[in-house]
Amino acid sequence: MTAHEQTDANGWRVFEASGLPPRDQPPALPAAPPWRRFRGSPVQPPPPGGEEAALRRLGLGDTIPQLGPDEIDIVNAALVLRRPLLVTGPPGIGKSTLAYLVSREMGLGRVLEWSVVSRTVLRDGLYIHDAMGRAQAIAAWQAGLNMAADQKAASAAETNSESSGTARSGEAGTESPADSRKPPALGDFITLGPLGTALLPYERPRVLLIDELDKSDIDLPNDLLHVLENGSYEIPELERAAARSARVHTADPGGHALVQHGRVECREFPVVLITSNGEREFPPAFRRRCLPLEMRTPTREQLLAIVERHLTSRPEGTEALVDLFVQRVQGGGTHALDQLLNAVQLTTAGGFQADGEGRKLVELLLRDLAKGR
Repeated sequence: MTAHEQTDANGWRVFEASGLPPRDQPPALPAAPPWRRFRGSPVQPPPPGGEEAALRRLGLGDTIPQLGPDEIDIVNAALVLRRPLLVTGPPGIGKSTLAYLVSREMGLGRVLEWSVVSRTVLRDGLYIHDAMGRAQAIAAWQAGLNMAADQKAASAAETNSESSGTARSGEAGTESPADSRKPPALGDFITLGPLGTALLPYERPRVLLIDELDKSDIDLPNDLLHVLENGSYEIPELERAAARSARVHTADPGGHALVQHGRVECREFPVVLITSNGEREFPPAFRRRCLPLEMRTPTREQLLAIVERHLTSRPEGTEALVDLFVQRVQGGGTHALDQLLNAVQLTTAGGFQADGEGRKLVELLLRDLAKGR
């Protein structure tokens, strides 16, 4: 295939895995399929940037060597079709890093992370209602009103006299600033989780990382189906409230959002990346709604490129450590990329001797994680 034919074949791509932020305007996504279009409102302001987190995850180089053409096409298909990506592969291979790569290159701002454990339920990702905190705030507010009323009554009694009783009683009925204070707002005690924040109506999609879903309770994947299909959810506490809208906290630092009638619906379906270490299978109905992406262990050349990207150079001794790491991976067991980065960083630090006693430390850093020590 000629270079021109290759360019034409890849012309549909909006994501190239370059790892570089957009120079001018972020790349525009094609229109969503009719069955994946949503009409959420009011439109939220753009999210905060996430460059600092992206640098920690991706390094400072110019390319991401780990994704091949097939993997890049799968990511683009998920972006075009507005479908979640189910990313599988061995632990520590860089599955969660893909979320930061997409967000950085597409200019989509801060990545929202939802780390799943065995006790995680759907509501944890959608929102949290601090009912106890609200009850305490209402009690304190009511106590303040009672105290203000008592002080007002005592002051009126001291200044009241038999000759001016009628006039004074009229004054006692006037409203004080304490009486006009409103009770604590319900929205002050509701915080949207990562999933709930990602489904807010933004002009451009947010990036949501649902990390290690295979560690969840068996019901969570099925519970996610409705939300991922409809791009919306309800907050019953706000639906029952008298106010038509509420200002709630979001998963972004210091972030707030306006929720109307207790319902949240996205405007652009978020870029959802769900990682799994393959510890269990997911239900067919869940897998049908996701595009599968299997990430494989990088080759020797890719590992060298990853080290250069993070350290901005290839220190002396890097190739020997990469060869040792590849040998360990091929021998079986579980090894993570950050083990290799840690070993290269330590052995290339000034004064460290990788021979003798230092060799034991290198062995410790590159140990088989499946052995539990």
